[in-house]
Amino acid sequence: MMNATLTRVYHRMPPTAQNLAASLRGWRLRRERYGPESDGLVEAALERETWTSGQWRGWEAERLGFILHRAATQVPYYREMWSRRRRLGDLRSWDRLENWPVLEKDVVRRYGSALIADDQSKAGMGVERTSGTSGTPLTLWRSRRTTRARFALYEARRLRWHGADRHDRWAILGGQLVTPYRRRRPPFWVWNAPLRQLYLSSYHLASEFVPSYLDALARYRVQHVIGYPSSLHAISRAVGEGGGAHLGLKVVVTNAEPLYAHQRESIEDAFACPVRETYGMVELVAGAGACADGHSHLWPEMGVCEVRRADGLLAREGSGELIATSLLDADMPLIRYRVGDTASLGASNDGCECGRTLPLLHNIEGRCDDLLYSRDGRPVGRLDPVFKAGLCVAEAQIIQESVDLVRVQVVPTSGFGRGDGRAIQRALCERLGDVVVVVEPVPEIPRTSNGKFRAVVSRVEPGTCESRSSSSPVAAA
Repeated sequence: MMNATLTRVYHRMPPTAQNLAASLRGWRLRRERYGPESDGLVEAALERETWTSGQWRGWEAERLGFILHRAATQVPYYREMWSRRRRLGDLRSWDRLENWPVLEKDVVRRYGSALIADDQSKAGMGVERTSGTSGTPLTLWRSRRTTRARFALYEARRLRWHGADRHDRWAILGGQLVTPYRRRRPPFWVWNAPLRQLYLSSYHLASEFVPSYLDALARYRVQHVIGYPSSLHAISRAVGEGGGAHLGLKVVVTNAEPLYAHQRESIEDAFACPVRETYGMVELVAGAGACADGHSHLWPEMGVCEVRRADGLLAREGSGELIATSLLDADMPLIRYRVGDTASLGASNDGCECGRTLPLLHNIEGRCDDLLYSRDGRPVGRLDPVFKAGLCVAEAQIIQESVDLVRVQVVPTSGFGRGDGRAIQRALCERLGDVVVVVEPVPEIPRTSNGKFRAVVSRVEPGTCESRSSSSPVAAA
């Protein structure tokens, strides 16, 4: 990501110079992400997908043991933590995951560089930052071996499952401001030649501009697309059913946001290709992707996933707050890291029609701070059914101001009327109980600074059922 000064200089360049700048960066990224070992890493990942549960248990035990021992003895933050525990008389073994505390995001923010192993140097590592939609961004450092293992796993599970690979010409709809926000004429994209990547802006998806996006996908002969569901849905709504079928895309892969059923249907209809949802985070402690049969499989190589249940206990199956431990990244390992999502985990799978034995991720309910909460403290997630029943709504954002008040901002389509508003109010009350639901038509839903779309914004503290901002002008109105 460029700093503000470089971004201003880049935005003043003509499109051909921007393509050159993107390609220079792409050349460096290709060297970091791929090497002579990449094809072997991809094939090994594909081979592991049919392992028996016994093979997976043996592999995980060995890898987790290595990670925990390395963290306790070679990572400064953890080494000091265990030294302090020993001084206080705690003799429990660091080789057992259950003896480790939960790691909070604030600790990673404050002590980030102390989480790097002794045999690594920040100077030789890549830097990544989270988007920071729920607070101050995190800074993380990645060794080249971790980065290449990560992108090999992405190729195996995001692309190869669906007939695509890294050699395709592809497009991404992400959060980089690749063209100035005020630009009103194409191009709204930049071409990165070394990565064969067309980077499309997520900030210029007005219906009047969408035809130029389709023209670019065709001109650059794009074979697969990766992007935010909200951005892809905006395009699919504008082009209509079959409007992008001529592109001949192999697959559309979604990331970074939940994919709702109505979005999937619209995108598949528009592009006449399968849409596959993936799940992951910059911290590289968990990952998952959907197979052709529609089941979401966890990627065990990424990390050990647990959920903190309502009783406070951590378990490998069931529903609760997601806690995950690095397995892929041994150079900045995060042990029992609180991800901030709530999830439902399944057991090791041997029954999926796709034939893979990877564990199942039944559901990601959403961010812990982006769930609605009932008066009695119950979290309510996956709210897309609220908008399914043929409503004249293009987009919607639910904002819970307090346990008594919910605002719904909707971008209406032709035919929107009081009946649509009442249907939304009724559906939310069925899920939350006796609450006030205010439906507000708006011309557009604001995106975050990284182009993401927050379908649910909660100002209620989890577990307290108290508003974060009781003096909110809306709540007080």
